[in-house]
Amino acid sequence: MIYTLVGVVSKIPLTAFSLEKIIHAKRKDVFKIFSNYEDYEKLIPQYFPSIRIRSVRGNTAVVEEHLKLGDLELVLMSKHVATPFVLHEVYVIGGKSKGSYIKQEFVEIPEGTKILIDVDLKLTGLMKIPKVLDKSKLIENYSNLLNDLTILCEN
Repeated sequence: MIYTLVGVVSKIPLTAFSLEKIIHAKRKDVFKIFSNYEDYEKLIPQYFPSIRIRSVRGNTAVVEEHLKLGDLELVLMSKHVATPFVLHEVYVIGGKSKGSYIKQEFVEIPEGTKILIDVDLKLTGLMKIPKVLDKSKLIENYSNLLNDLTILCEN
């Protein structure tokens, strides 16, 4: 927690972590599924019960998302920036996790595609409850999301 002369700053980093995943599919196909925020609601509704696209300009989109990761449930406004077949970045620009950032980098390897994922999750207000801050549980829940996307890519 950060203290200032005017009180406690409510936004703190929840956690930052990195994951790596090898998927036995072509990079182009993996990228299409992982960066397909338009269809998250259909493809993985257990994590994204609702998605509403607010605007799209080129490879950038602003999206309202309802995200569920285990006990952590977030309604957020995010900016998706895609560099086709190489990079998908998500900047959270509104909601209780404003300032969060997710980077997915797609690397072609002989076995298929390696995805390098960096997550920097920040929460405000009551979302900072220690139960929610369990880093290992959060990583496990995010890994489950990746596993479900992997199944879609490999089928």
